[in-house]
Amino acid sequence: MTRDLRQHELNGVTLGVETAGAGRDILYLTSGMWFGDDSPFIDRLAAHGRVIAPVAPGFGPGDPGARMTTIDDIAYFYLDLIDALKLRNVLLVGASFGGWIAAEMAIKNCRDIDAITLIDPLGVKIGDRETRDIADLYGLPDAELRARAYVDPSIFVSDVKAISDEELTRRMRARESLARYGWQPFMHDPKLLGRLHRVDAPTQFIWGAQDRIVTPAYGREYARRVPGARFVEIANAAHFPQAEQPGAVVEAIISHAGAPRAAAR
Repeated sequence: MTRDLRQHELNGVTLGVETAGAGRDILYLTSGMWFGDDSPFIDRLAAHGRVIAPVAPGFGPGDPGARMTTIDDIAYFYLDLIDALKLRNVLLVGASFGGWIAAEMAIKNCRDIDAITLIDPLGVKIGDRETRDIADLYGLPDAELRARAYVDPSIFVSDVKAISDEELTRRMRARESLARYGWQPFMHDPKLLGRLHRVDAPTQFIWGAQDRIVTPAYGREYARRVPGARFVEIANAAHFPQAEQPGAVVEAIISHAGAPRAAAR
């Protein structure tokens, strides 16, 4: 699959946007995790439409600027990107950190969004103050983090000597920027859960059955707060089902893409 990576200037921020495929607009917000890789999944998804995959400000080259400091900033920025690129009837897909961004976008404006799929998203606090809903991404040893994120941790190469300088830079930028947007409070927006009733596009949640970064129980409660949301559990997958079971994830996304808008009411 041929990919096209271009730089766009938007609201004073330089943004890298990768596109692949042709057809209906699929805006894919990647996981943002330094221990995850969405690239092969993008190729699969691009067989069903034109995938537009922006690199979140700060996660790629360039300075995100002083105005880009919160998840809210990214959500509004991506809504502006939809307008700037003249995307219409968008299938919005977000994974992990990208799923959190997609949820924040959806509570603000679904005018140009036809359907939403959130894959193991972060972003909400389900339990009480003593309950850890989201694994400590920065405190866990690397081996345990990968074991929580993958059924088969060998799917992700962790030996820094075995990867390119470009990939190592990507990982370090992701690690730094994830903390920039999600450190305090940790990986959630305290107001998001109470605003999910505003989502008015058909929404589904896809969850890896063995996810131990954010568990399926967390996901089911997340989904329960979105009117009419569908919950799909993927067997033999953890936090990155799009990497471990890409065929099943793409099938669920495309099946959901035709859901009637009234289903979200």
